[in-house]
Amino acid sequence: MTMVASAPAMAGARPHGAPLLYLRGIGKTFSNGVTALRDTDLAIREGDFLSLLGPSGCGKSTALRIIAGLSMPTSGLLDWRGKGQTDIGFVFQEPTLMPWANVFDNVWLPLRLRGVSRAEAEPTVRSLLERVRLSGFEKAMPRELSGGMKMRVSIARGLVTKPRLLLMDEPFAALDEITRFRLNNDLLDLWQQERFTAIFVTHSVFESVFLSNRIVVMAARPGRVYREIDVDAPYPRDEAFRTSAEYAALCREASGVLAEAIHLNAGGGHDGH
Repeated sequence: MTMVASAPAMAGARPHGAPLLYLRGIGKTFSNGVTALRDTDLAIREGDFLSLLGPSGCGKSTALRIIAGLSMPTSGLLDWRGKGQTDIGFVFQEPTLMPWANVFDNVWLPLRLRGVSRAEAEPTVRSLLERVRLSGFEKAMPRELSGGMKMRVSIARGLVTKPRLLLMDEPFAALDEITRFRLNNDLLDLWQQERFTAIFVTHSVFESVFLSNRIVVMAARPGRVYREIDVDAPYPRDEAFRTSAEYAALCREASGVLAEAIHLNAGGGHDGH
C-alpha cells in the first residue's frame, strides 16, 4: 500500500490522515501466564488523537509499550506504513524527571543523547518550554515544581525531538481536576501546532471525549478491542464544548460502551495493565 503524503487536517470534525500504523493480531502473554492482549487489531492514521479507554487489565499500557518498542508481542505484527517505524515520543504516567537536573536539562536530554549540543538545542528547548507555559523556569529543579509543572516538563521532553507519534500513558491521572483540565487544553493546543499523531491511555471517559477524534474502548481478560467510537465534534475544543449538550451526549455514549466492556469482565481475573 502506498502512503499518500498529506498533512493532517487539524480543524473540523476529525483528521483524515494517511495510514501510519496497523496493529495486526497483536497478542501478549507474560511469562507468568497472564494474557494481557489477544488478537488486537487497530488502525492509526497520521494526525489522529486516539484514546485507549478501558478498565484495569485491558492491556492499554501493554499496547502502548509494544508500539513504542519497549515490549515485544507474543503474536501478531506492527505494520508501519510509508517510511517504517516512525520517531516516537513517550510520556509516562509519572514525570520521571532527573532530580539532579534543572528543567532545561531535563527537556534537552533526548537531544543530548543524539549528540545535539546545548547551544544547538537551546532555541528548540526554549520554544517548547514557552509552549507548555514554563518560560522562566529553565533553571528550576524538579523538587521546586508542582505536579502539573513536572508533567509539562515531561510533555516538552517528549516533543523535543519533534516525533511524528507521541504516546501518553495516563499522564494526568494523579493530578487534581483543575490542573488536569488545563493540561488537556494545552495538550490539544500543542497537538494542533505541532501536528503529531497521539495515542493517549486513560481511564477517564470525560478526558477521552474532550481530547480525541477516536476512542478505542478495550475489554479485559484477555485484553482486546471491544468497540471504536468516532468523536465527530470539531476542533479546536474549549470550555464551551465541555459544557455543551454534544459533549454530554458523547460522554453518555462512551460511558455506555465502557460499561458493556466492563460487564464482560465481571467474572474477575488477573490484571494485565
